[in-house]
Amino acid sequence: MAKPDEMILAIPRSLFDRLGAFEGLCFDVAGYLPPMLDRANNRFLARSLAEQDPAWKQIIPYVLFVHAGRVLHYVRSKKGGESRLHRKGSIGIGGHMNDQDEGLFALDEAAYLEGVRREIHEELRLPGPVVHRAVALLNDDSNEVGRVHLGVVHVVVLASPEIAANDPAISEPRFLTPDELRARRPDLESWSQICVDGLDHILAAAAPA
Repeated sequence: MAKPDEMILAIPRSLFDRLGAFEGLCFDVAGYLPPMLDRANNRFLARSLAEQDPAWKQIIPYVLFVHAGRVLHYVRSKKGGESRLHRKGSIGIGGHMNDQDEGLFALDEAAYLEGVRREIHEELRLPGPVVHRAVALLNDDSNEVGRVHLGVVHVVVLASPEIAANDPAISEPRFLTPDELRARRPDLESWSQICVDGLDHILAAAAPA
């Protein structure tokens, strides 16, 4: 029997347009995230349909991990679910919010952040507790992947670089300096290119007040 289609969280493109459509990074998290997480404004859709319908934006937490000024970089292996990103370099860990998390979105932003924390632990084994912060929104309508997704950029600052991948799609993980990442920019997936271009601002937004 076929496996049921995954149901993933999405917002109407029309909501994104009303909030203020943009390209690249937007650091007004408070202006976008609460209305996006309002259950009156989102729904769970079959992923196979949402991937082909630009009338919807799938919400994707995109988490950067930082240690001593270096950022985690990895290569998406062919074991990953998104074939369009295979062998691309990335600095973002994350994925779809599926219908098993549905109860979270009747609550508040804190519950969403807890869902992101669970996603992090599915992907990586990390030393100590994880504290993360949403610092930006990310949009790229220049390609077919980006047109149906909207990223929420989070940053985790680690006390130790000792990490390991739980997901076989994450290969060759290592921490690189901003300059090393900029040198690798041509080989990065588009969202990571955008984050590398705005990396100084991202890291500044994630710094303690």
